[in-house]
Amino acid sequence: MFATTFIFELSAIFLLIPVFADDYGFKTGVWYAIFHAISAWNNAGFSLFADSLSSYHSSIPVNLVITALIIAGGIGYQVIIEVYLWIIDKFNRKRHHKFDFSLNFKVVVNITLLLLLFGVISSLITEYNNPETIASFSFSDKLLASWFQSVTTRTAGFNTIDIGKMTSAGIFITIGLMFIGASPSGTGGGIKTTTLSILINTTKTVLRGKEEVILHKREVPVSLILKAMGVVFGSMVTVIVMSVLIALIHPELEFIAILFEVVSAFATVGLSTGITGSLSVLAKLALVFTMYVGRVGVLLFMAAIVGDPRPSRIKYPEENLLVG
Repeated sequence: MFATTFIFELSAIFLLIPVFADDYGFKTGVWYAIFHAISAWNNAGFSLFADSLSSYHSSIPVNLVITALIIAGGIGYQVIIEVYLWIIDKFNRKRHHKFDFSLNFKVVVNITLLLLLFGVISSLITEYNNPETIASFSFSDKLLASWFQSVTTRTAGFNTIDIGKMTSAGIFITIGLMFIGASPSGTGGGIKTTTLSILINTTKTVLRGKEEVILHKREVPVSLILKAMGVVFGSMVTVIVMSVLIALIHPELEFIAILFEVVSAFATVGLSTGITGSLSVLAKLALVFTMYVGRVGVLLFMAAIVGDPRPSRIKYPEENLLVG
């Protein structure tokens, strides 16, 4: 993990130095490159610029390097290490067996690619003619901004457009992408891509009248399905309760802005429509608590409160009830 982090961050620093050094001088440029590379890899989203990275919305090096770090940091160490092992296997001619990626790798990569593509397309559609965001950009810059927006909503926190001036549809889609978040063993938050994949395939299984959830020719254990459902339910309850609480404290604010703020906090994203500074101390403490629960993990947090389950020899009889 240390070696992977060091290699990615150091590579990004050297790629960012020329861009920032041209604008701020070599010494300051090096510092900016170091800070933003570490922030991007860890999906922190902190920037030393007042407008985050909006001034670099058309800079291909900054956009590509930062998004590459965000994706690599959020996709999980296990996925990166498997890619490394696959490369080693390819160069090792003495071994004649086919390298098999794990189920986690296949699910994470597939869902990540689908979400990135969906984010780009949805951002283009919702913001294409919005004069407050990307309407004045050239098509190439619109595409670049949409790509960055798609990546950063997955718990990164940087922005190259004004989030508070996005369309309602764009904000709502961003909320959904933030809620899903990154992948397990990565630096991002959210319910994770694997949880989404399990729920989607569980729904498909029910619609097809089957009883086994299959992912890439592997059966998913029932315990894992229950865990995924618990993660989503616990996350939704946390978001709803905190959104209602802040809405009661600040009835003058639009609810979608409050919901955006809470989901961003829960998924440890850091994006905001601009209301954070105007919140009261109690509302900010609610966001702090939400961030803590989101980072620790809603199931782990609930388990810490409830305590370890007691073993039981009792087995209850089954009985059906109506669902849906």
